[in-house]
Amino acid sequence: MANTQVYRGSDATITLAPGDPDSVEGKEANTVIEEFGLAPVGRATEVEVYVHTDLKAYHEIGRRHPAQLRYGNINISGKLGRAYINGALVRLLLGKGALVNRESEPYAQPAFNLVLVLSDPANPGVSNVVTVHNVMLDTWGMALPEDDFIMESVTFKALFISVEETVPAQ
Repeated sequence: MANTQVYRGSDATITLAPGDPDSVEGKEANTVIEEFGLAPVGRATEVEVYVHTDLKAYHEIGRRHPAQLRYGNINISGKLGRAYINGALVRLLLGKGALVNRESEPYAQPAFNLVLVLSDPANPGVSNVVTVHNVMLDTWGMALPEDDFIMESVTFKALFISVEETVPAQ
């Protein structure tokens, strides 16, 4: 049976995990994740994940509707907002390039998995887990509003995505 549960953002937990623990990028991400305690990620908001396929419509001369749709490249991206500034997200973007004591280049950019677990406490045993694999951050920004919370935000790209659904047997 498919899960038909409706979730709210408050039903989610966000965890970061090393993408490939044997890769240099995964080890670098694990160092940052452990140092800053990013499992789970706290005070996160505005989490968005997009999957974009380069669908191409083939139009024949004299026809208004496409005769065929052809699939193309798959691109996974998203963004994450956070009401907390502690350097963790900058370190996940820049790796060792964000340290005060600079190291000579090149150094690896961290790659990690973004795990979104959706579960409603009122329905135990029912959950959805969205895992965005081999995430690399590509932008970081900070907003310093006059009368609101300071927010940092990042955008990311990833290699692939998976979804797992847990529904108790009936």
